[in-house]
Amino acid sequence: MLPAVELEAFEAALAAELRSDVGFIQAIGDELVSAGGKRLRPTLALLTGRLTGCDPQLATTAALAVELLHSASLLHDDLIDDAATRRGTQSAFLRYGNVVSVMSGDFMLARVLGLLARSGSEQFIRLMAHAAAALCEGEVLQFQTATLQDWSFAGYRRIIEGKTAELLAAATEGVGVLAGLDEDLCAALRRFALAYGRAFQLRDDYLDLLGDAAQLGKPVGGDLKEGKATYPVLLLVVEAGNEEARTILMRHGGSDGDIERMIALVREHGADRRTLELISQEVDSALAELAVFPASDARDALAALVERERTRLL
Repeated sequence: MLPAVELEAFEAALAAELRSDVGFIQAIGDELVSAGGKRLRPTLALLTGRLTGCDPQLATTAALAVELLHSASLLHDDLIDDAATRRGTQSAFLRYGNVVSVMSGDFMLARVLGLLARSGSEQFIRLMAHAAAALCEGEVLQFQTATLQDWSFAGYRRIIEGKTAELLAAATEGVGVLAGLDEDLCAALRRFALAYGRAFQLRDDYLDLLGDAAQLGKPVGGDLKEGKATYPVLLLVVEAGNEEARTILMRHGGSDGDIERMIALVREHGADRRTLELISQEVDSALAELAVFPASDARDALAALVERERTRLL
């Protein structure tokens, strides 16, 4: 992983980007910095910077851009989802109101525009624009699919790529672009991050249904309650044509015992095992893309990050 000093420098740079003389905007920015979180996207960008020999300032610019885009989307998502908490604290829109929360997210997007201009790279700007559009499309497609009950494996893949993988790809491919790598190596970085992102979201979705509520810090079955068909559920509903699972999904797990019954069905039909197998396949695909780069501490750290998805519990 990244040395603590490097992460501390990133946090300081993030705080500087979020500085505002408007108190509520500053408060939300301060909470974003203090909350921390996984910092997965900046970690990927900074490790890719070390992997590729990118100028550290340019790698930090990419790391800041992807993290601020991600953070802005979370502010908007919490309001859309009516989420009461974010990382254990009350959601911004509940404390400050809808207008402040939405406009603070827009403020972060404005800071992203400044970072893109600072990068001086038209290719990086195009790449970030693509990631932002894919993120929006993934979120809307997820809602559309649940509303129309139009479940499919192709749709699910597009959703998890848009929601998660595309922004990870922007973090890695973007740094490759800023480092001046050739097209083949930039494409390898993109494929690496897309496979990693799919593995990451598959694992998150697996844990949402099959994880331990005490470890997760929240009840299981949240996706099912929103009518979202994640991979293990799709195996039952789309592939196996299991009518009981379809009925539970269609009523959003709203009857007593629905969540427990879906979990039992997933385990009985081996959908849990097959989901884990797909996660491992995506991990292997990501590692294969990394192999084109020379051995280094940075490559090892990226590989360890991906390998964690085979067993991650949180």
